[in-house]
Amino acid sequence: MHTHLAPEYQDNADASAAAAILRKCVHCGFCTATCPTYQLLGDELDGPRGRIYLIKQVLEGNAPTRKTQAHLDRCLTCRSCESTCPSGVAYGHLLDIGRKLVEAKVARPPAERALRWVLKEGLTSPLFGPAMKLGQRVRPLLPQALKNKVPAPQAAGAWPTAQHARKVLLLAGCVQPAMSPNINRATARVLDAMGVQTLIAPDAGCCGAVKFHLNDQEGGKAQMRANIDAWWPLLPGVEAIIMNASGCGVTVKEYGHLLQDDPLYAAKARRVSELTQDLSQWLPQLGAALRGKVRPPAGPIVFHPPCSLQHGQQLRGAVEQHLGELGFQIKVTGAESHLCCGSAGTYSVLNPELAYQLRDRKLGHLNSTFGAEKPALIVSANMGCITHLQSGTSTPVRHWIEVLDEALLKSP
Repeated sequence: MHTHLAPEYQDNADASAAAAILRKCVHCGFCTATCPTYQLLGDELDGPRGRIYLIKQVLEGNAPTRKTQAHLDRCLTCRSCESTCPSGVAYGHLLDIGRKLVEAKVARPPAERALRWVLKEGLTSPLFGPAMKLGQRVRPLLPQALKNKVPAPQAAGAWPTAQHARKVLLLAGCVQPAMSPNINRATARVLDAMGVQTLIAPDAGCCGAVKFHLNDQEGGKAQMRANIDAWWPLLPGVEAIIMNASGCGVTVKEYGHLLQDDPLYAAKARRVSELTQDLSQWLPQLGAALRGKVRPPAGPIVFHPPCSLQHGQQLRGAVEQHLGELGFQIKVTGAESHLCCGSAGTYSVLNPELAYQLRDRKLGHLNSTFGAEKPALIVSANMGCITHLQSGTSTPVRHWIEVLDEALLKSP
């Protein structure tokens, strides 16, 4: 798809990058079949091909409108279309550019601006943890919409104290330590069981995804640089930077791309991305080390693979394969496992109607995975998916690492 850049974009690096991405698109439409919003709305402009045309029109000088902005906003950035695209179009990167260009030209209403500011500043603030604790204390009194975003308090267990020669870094994250502290501690305990010590750099914070995807791209990049600075002195002594939130993982793996034009950080960002691995990538090692040392729970478990894992990072099959080899009765649903659950970072707050339709559709498939027998447990690999799915079901929804941690046979 050839693009004639408007004069105002002739020397714009973002526009040139977008034009290069657009050249790969052959407008075949395969992407629409795997787009969640197109499936729900049936509108070409709410599918990848339509949004690509909207971005192309902006690059060629057509003035974007609030309608343009709304169609781009309604994209979940699930990147399912990238898994389907036969031409390798980097749709996620194109959408980031398109949203940035439209944001510069189309003013949002004050209430919308305020909500987006609260999300990007609040979720990544040091005050988020205390605010979440307060919310959990008064959770029974909260309206249902807010209660859906405030999980019940969770016992986290102890952080292992053993020292090991093998070490990894773990990104604690911004919301996960407050909303589900057991995920990080379970990760450290499982790695400890295979002789690996988990380190956290105190000055590392949000991965940058929240601000970046809310069009504060410079704010997101500042958080990326801060993480690189926090990790850099520790990198010579670690094997990897481990991500147990797949949404963070896909972002950190793209630091090299996102900071490629930064002369001070480009090389460091590439190195950080090279060292970054999703926790599921360690499952072959974990499986080998823990075989015979776990007692899997009774009852069937269904695994929901987050979009950021299966489409963003292109990682599929490891969780169900290796947990299955350890004796867990675990499956991925055979119906629409590629479609987003509707969480998508802050999407479920900004687009609740669509998000809850997708949640209920996903839960229907998850609950029918084992036929008439409902699963005893739903597991996933991203905090946002876990919280969002849990808001629509009484079946427990947890991170797979928590379930593996609880199955470890403790030494006497």
